[in-house]
Amino acid sequence: ELFVQYLATHSYKHGRGKEKNALTYSDLSHTAEECETFQFLADILPKKILASKYLKMLEKEKRDGEVGEDDEEDEEEDDEDETVVEDVGS
Repeated sequence: ELFVQYLATHSYKHGRGKEKNALTYSDLSHTAEECETFQFLADILPKKILASKYLKMLEKEKRDGEVGEDDEEDEEEDDEDETVVEDVGS
């Protein structure tokens, strides 16, 4: 109970709570991200983002993942080629 009170008070004082006279989710998430004491809450209180931005992020990760997989396959083929060359040379 005291911890939640401390988190709320700290977020209110260091956020926009004084301007709006209210404590908002963004104040809490900003505190969790910026304050070292509360960084363990960053996964629980993530910053809000629009669904469209999230979907774009997922698409980009998927494209990057496909490119990364192609690179890994090329490396495996190169390794196989080197093995064949070594066997032939022996």
